[in-house]
Amino acid sequence: MLKILVSACLVGHPVRYNGQAKLTRDAWLSRWRDEGRLVTVCPEVAAGFPTPRPPAEIQLRRTGVDVLASNATIEDNTGANVTALFIVGARHALDRAKAENCRYALLADGSPSCGSTFIYDGAFSGEAHPGVGVTVALLREHGIRVFAESQIDELAAEIAEGDREQGLL
Repeated sequence: MLKILVSACLVGHPVRYNGQAKLTRDAWLSRWRDEGRLVTVCPEVAAGFPTPRPPAEIQLRRTGVDVLASNATIEDNTGANVTALFIVGARHALDRAKAENCRYALLADGSPSCGSTFIYDGAFSGEAHPGVGVTVALLREHGIRVFAESQIDELAAEIAEGDREQGLL
């Protein structure tokens, strides 16, 4: 059975920077949970960040790819450099995905860890730009397909195709 790495906040865990969840109520998520496909992770909490915590952004409109290449940093809104912890969290998520043989991930968009279609600009202005977070960059580097919660139907189609290929449908 194909497993899916999923952001803990999307399935109701209050682990976001503000101490809230980002619960995504979707029939696919319910089905996948019931089937035992979901592998829940919060890279930031796994790295040791508290909840709640100061919001953090990748600086200078850079992306997680730049962070992994040591060409960008992540700072929280107090000015603390938290880059190393974000990398630890990304590695934890990758290790979980590998251990559970996840080929797919469904992660919370906008996050400096989990953003897959957009992240914020690094100025704490609320302005987003196209880009990926650190965890997404690392997962994709290792061949894991990453989807935002807005792309759940696309992920469902991929899962159905994979199940057909494995003779599960």
